[in-house]
Formats: sequence, structure tokens, C-alpha cells
Amino acid sequence: MRTEVSIRQHQLTVGEIEPLHYRAVADLHDDRSFLQIPSWAQVKTGWASELLAWRDGDGRVVGTTLVLFRQVPGLSRWYAYLPEGPDIDWADPWLERWLDPLLDYLERREAFAVRLGPPKALRRWQAATLRSAVAPGRRVDHVLPDVVEPVGSAIADRLRTLGWRRCGEQESAGDAQPRYLFQVPIAGRDLVAGFSKEWQRNIRKAMRSGVDVRLGAERDLPTFYELLSTTERRNGFRSGRSLAYYQRQYRVMNGEVPGQMRLYLSSWQDEVLAAHTMNVVGRRVWYQAGGSADHRREVRPSHILQWKMMADAQKLGAERYDMRGVSASLDPDDAAYGLLRWKLGTGGEVVETVGEWERPLPGPINHTLHRAMIHFRHRGRSGKVRR
Repeated sequence: MRTEVSIRQHQLTVGEIEPLHYRAVADLHDDRSFLQIPSWAQVKTGWASELLAWRDGDGRVVGTTLVLFRQVPGLSRWYAYLPEGPDIDWADPWLERWLDPLLDYLERREAFAVRLGPPKALRRWQAATLRSAVAPGRRVDHVLPDVVEPVGSAIADRLRTLGWRRCGEQESAGDAQPRYLFQVPIAGRDLVAGFSKEWQRNIRKAMRSGVDVRLGAERDLPTFYELLSTTERRNGFRSGRSLAYYQRQYRVMNGEVPGQMRLYLSSWQDEVLAAHTMNVVGRRVWYQAGGSADHRREVRPSHILQWKMMADAQKLGAERYDMRGVSASLDPDDAAYGLLRWKLGTGGEVVETVGEWERPLPGPINHTLHRAMIHFRHRGRSGKVRR
């Protein structure tokens, strides 16, 4: 009898799950990203979606994921994407026990290829390690990491053995989500004491200058977006997201759970000089996007704003404050290094994730569609077919 129970519990199936049940079993493995909440499907227009659950032989939910689907024009074939998911037991040495039933389900759903992003760390570099390694032409991955995560390494090896390809390798497209994150451990920490001396000085300067920090509302999003656009022009990059995107995100995330997306504003003499967004799922917190004005930068509105956001994350019980993606460049002459340098001042660490992995589903048609998708991705990046 004991053997039969053990076998039954180890058999996993994948099927749909209702949103209320999905939320009720949230974060079974402490890995559910804000990209995996039900409302995120409403943020991503142009994609269909399903909420899926893994169940053991006794019918208990043991894993979950949000899957986004994009249809091939004119065909009943779909590309399946699990952003920063699924939330399963990635430490299980038999990952095929989890992935095989997922692939079987997606094959029945007429998916031709699948991309997923295991929410696990591969390597970590402390701020002090990277500050001492800054040099022309150098990258983060040129530096010996402070920590190599055994689970992350095992996941990468196992996925490769199972026929998955890491995105960005050989002919495959790169990651859709950032591979290098910046995270600040905040549990039980004196936040200011952990900051660099430069950050401490800038926070004191903002306080002396009378910079005020407040929680904003949806009506403040146009101000946020204007500051974000100003920052993008100043730093020479474009996120490609519109004001409508952030308005939709704010509305649907907070409609699902109040306070799930927050907007913070810092003002000087009644003028908003910086605005940042923060996402909250349970006790996990992310700084998603932010911008600041070109003028009055000497009052340091962004430093005091981040301090306030970290303090609120700490009150929510978050262990880490995730500042999202950074460049891997440690070249002081590279414009992309500027954002990393700013984040290093918090005393956190750069975390390389396992990254995103992709594979076609079995069958010649699926492999042909996958190769065609890769081909058009590359031509699109080169600009040859853009109009």
C-alpha cells in the first residue's frame, strides 16, 4: 500500500485551473513572479492566455503557471511563453516529471514551440566585488562570482540534456526578460548603513533640501510617463512601452489585488522630479520602472525615493528588493554601465538567472515553424525586413 501511494503521488498531470484557485495556491515554491499573476495576461495585449496547474496522483495542486499564447497568422498553431515561470519544484532532479506533462498539454493545445524562464539564480556577484572590477571592456561574466548556485547549475544542465536550448545561444533569439538582475537583501537590514557613502550623502542632501516622497495614484501616471520618457532620452534607450500600457497595468493589477502595483513620487517645492513604480506579490517586491527630470538633479530625488520604496518593502516582509535588469557591462565608458553603477550604491548584488530556454514540440511542421520563427527574428533584428 505504501508503494502504491508513493507512485500515485509522484505522477503529475497538467490542466487548467480557475483564477481564484490559482491565487489561493499562490507561490507554492516561493518563485511566483509578478509576470505570473492572473492579471498579467490582461496587461499583455495581443496574447491569449491560460492558467495551468500540476496535480499529483491525489489531485493536489503542486505547481502553477501562466502561459501566454501567440498565434501564427493564418494557422491554428501557437507559440507558448511562460515568463519567469513555471512555479514548480526546480530542485527536483527529475525535471522531466514536471516538463513532460506540460509539453504534452501544450502539444494538445496546438503549440509549435515553448519558451520558459526558470525563476532561479545561477551566479551572484556582490557590489564590492564588481566595483573593484570596473575596467574598459570588462563584463560581469568576466569576474569570478561570489556564489555559484548549485540548483541553478543543475537546472541548466538538465534542461540541455532534455533538449532545451538556452535563448541567446547559437541561432536562437535572446532572452525576453533580463538575464542579469540587481537585488538588494533587505530582511533585518539597516538599509542606510548598507548603502555606499555616496548614496548616504545623497539621501541626506535630499532630506536637507526638503524633498517630499508620497504614494501616487492612477491620475499621476502621465507625470510618471513624462519623467520616464525624459530619462530614456537622456540615457539613449527606449523601452517601447506606452502610457496606455502602464495605465492598463495599474488598473488590472490593482483591480485584482489593491496595492499590487504602486507609484511613488518625489517632489521638491511642489514639483514632481522623480517617479518610480513598484510591484508587490505576497512578500515579494520589484522596482519595475522609473524616471527623473533633467533639472534639479542636485537635490537627489531618486535616491530618497528608492530608500522609501525599500523601507516599505521591508515593512511588507520582503527578503529582497528586486531592482530588475542591469547591463552586464563593467566598462566605465559604456553608457549602459551608468545604471548598474547607480544600483551598486545600494550594496546589493548582481544575480545572473538561469535564463530563458526554448524548444519546438515534436513533429516536422512544428520544427519548420520554429526554424521560420528564428529566421524572421534574426532578419527583424538586422533590419532587413522592417518597414
